[in-house]
Amino acid sequence: MKAIITGVAGFIGSTLADRLLHEGWRIVGVDSFEDYYPRSYKEHNIRQASGHPAFTLMERNLLDLGADGSLQELMEGADVVFHLAAQAGVRASWDSGFRVYSDNNVLGTQVVLEAAHRAGVQKVVYASSSSVYGDTDILPMREDAVCRPYSPYGVTKLAGEHLCGLYGGNFGLSTVSLRFFTVYGPRQRPDMAFHRFIRTVLDGGRIAVYGDGLQSRDFTYIDDIVDGIIASVSAPPGAVLNLGGGSRVTVRQVVAALEEATGVQIAVDYIESQAGDVGHTAASLENAHDLIGYAPRVTLREGLRREVNWLRGRPGDTQGQG
Repeated sequence: MKAIITGVAGFIGSTLADRLLHEGWRIVGVDSFEDYYPRSYKEHNIRQASGHPAFTLMERNLLDLGADGSLQELMEGADVVFHLAAQAGVRASWDSGFRVYSDNNVLGTQVVLEAAHRAGVQKVVYASSSSVYGDTDILPMREDAVCRPYSPYGVTKLAGEHLCGLYGGNFGLSTVSLRFFTVYGPRQRPDMAFHRFIRTVLDGGRIAVYGDGLQSRDFTYIDDIVDGIIASVSAPPGAVLNLGGGSRVTVRQVVAALEEATGVQIAVDYIESQAGDVGHTAASLENAHDLIGYAPRVTLREGLRREVNWLRGRPGDTQGQG
């Protein structure tokens, strides 16, 4: 099997690449190494894949690849495109920053779908987000719910889902959209909460929590997400599926679990909530279980322990060294 992975040097993309290479796939990875966080992190992420004979890296922007036809050429003969590339983060998607999100998340997705359609790719797996649901108290969140994004980032991810539907309806391109719920674990981006919390605790500092800590999230361990991504290749065309961790906890409960994982009593500063932050998320996993056999296995306690151990092995973490 040959796969294209966009965003291959990121947290999820690099973990997926390592798994697929281990299972005998041929991988062409595309990444533009955007400066949202240090390049050194991403280079470290793909260190293992880069030494594999079945891995090829294309370091270019998707929009540039689409403009000159190179993306379609890359996709010729590919069985699957895993489209994970995106500008991440809710809080930075406001104001003038939205242009970056619309370019990378909306236009970038359209370029990928167009190239996949023209190249005759069998399947496109699109990485969406729980952010498409918005701020709702109707829990758990079901795929057939009305989506009202609460941030510009969420708007761009929902637009990507609609584009998948358009290319499926008009051209017969087989797509599946996966709504990820707060992914964590080794290689997690340095701006994400668990990474920041753990690094701050290990350095002896106080962590800052937005809001009162009673907001809740469905946290999903990276290995479970990768299981779901790979299994989704068999999903029916046009499927939209939640991939969550199977349980919902408050941020205060996360702090307690981190105290157990680190052996440190954690000092917390509660600060003002940020625009775009939602109160709660929780994934209904019935459809994912029925259609692709998805069943998360890693508990939050175990997942946090693994991420703590990973960061303890990275004393130069601020430089992305390991």
